[in-house]
Amino acid sequence: MKQEYIQNKEILGRTKERKDIITILDAGFASINTENAIRNLVRIDGETLHVDGHIFDLNKYKNIYCIAFGKASGDAVLTLEKVLGARLSGGVALDKSEYPTQLVKLYRGTHPRPSDDNVKASGEIFKLAEGLGEDDLAFVVVSGGGSSLLCWPESECQQGLVLYEAFLKTGGTVREMNTIRKHISSLKGGGLAKTLYPATVISLVLCDVSGGYYEDVASGPTYYDTSTVEDAQKVLQKYNLTIPLYLNETPKDKKYFEKVYNIPVLSNVIALDAMEKKARELGYATKILGAEMYDAPEQAIQIFTSKADNNTVLLAGGEPSLAVTKKGGSGGRNEMTTLMALKYITEHDTFSSCASDGIDNQSLYAGGIVDKTSLTKAQDCGLNLDHSLSEFDPEPFLLKTEDVVLTGETGSNVSDFLVMIRK
Repeated sequence: MKQEYIQNKEILGRTKERKDIITILDAGFASINTENAIRNLVRIDGETLHVDGHIFDLNKYKNIYCIAFGKASGDAVLTLEKVLGARLSGGVALDKSEYPTQLVKLYRGTHPRPSDDNVKASGEIFKLAEGLGEDDLAFVVVSGGGSSLLCWPESECQQGLVLYEAFLKTGGTVREMNTIRKHISSLKGGGLAKTLYPATVISLVLCDVSGGYYEDVASGPTYYDTSTVEDAQKVLQKYNLTIPLYLNETPKDKKYFEKVYNIPVLSNVIALDAMEKKARELGYATKILGAEMYDAPEQAIQIFTSKADNNTVLLAGGEPSLAVTKKGGSGGRNEMTTLMALKYITEHDTFSSCASDGIDNQSLYAGGIVDKTSLTKAQDCGLNLDHSLSEFDPEPFLLKTEDVVLTGETGSNVSDFLVMIRK
């Protein structure tokens, strides 16, 4: 099991508190290791398949297939190939990165914006799914990023791209956007479950939606959807979005879900517990501020500073709500949140915001760590904090102050980690 994820800790760890945040973050990353999580849930004993307490007689199934999509697909498929071995007949997977899978055909798509590559791979997923029969068993791996990667039919890709660009400017939550996504798709909102019917479906869900809302991951392709077209329209009206979308109702016949087993695998709640445990081992008092922090960066940071006590680690999970009104900058919401922290933290504080998948939007970095030494370095480099924030351009600033966090892709995704130490 990989224990250390942050690769540039020598540069980052220039104070005790920075080193402690690095240790705490590493504990969070390690707790959401995809391979370990799946191996803890899935095993075969003779002709019996055990999945999180559910028992399946393998003699009843002619074929076992694997379908996967999202940013944890590669690691998950590699693990299932090892666990299932020769019993696995094949499958189709869609990730944003390449992985050396053997039996499952893995396609590389784009994220966060859908593309023709996503449509092509999603079409292969649809083709496989609709061909399965009553004596087939399908493992489905659903993970964060799946809402952009899984894109079928082609009209969904076109509408999804328009929706993403428009929604980015609103500051709305991913759950709200996913409500709309469910109603422009043939596979989201339970559509994949309908397509797989009457096969038996074991859906392993790795949750990137803050707070552990597994049914919302990748817009819920294997869950019965309670939302309606009217709910999607309400979200559009809330943000005054008049973009041309053709909304359709999600499957409401519950027969399509009778043989679907949705298995929760990972969420940010697990990561927060692991980080809190590590912080206590380091001798700190702890406060978890919540697993659903969707506040704007400045509001999120002010919550942290208002709740801070001496010798305390504050933790939260979520996705800071960033309304991007200007193009041209580099870096994602975690780098923006980290940079924004320099306007509010005290000389006693060290703050970090990092993407759990290791990639902040399309950056090479997970996020950053800042404290009073960052301001000293910024002054020495002649950097203008307000200018970088107003231009939505945090990465050059954080690179020059040597505050970016480098992990590489972690192979998992459970939203973002926010950590602050007040010494």
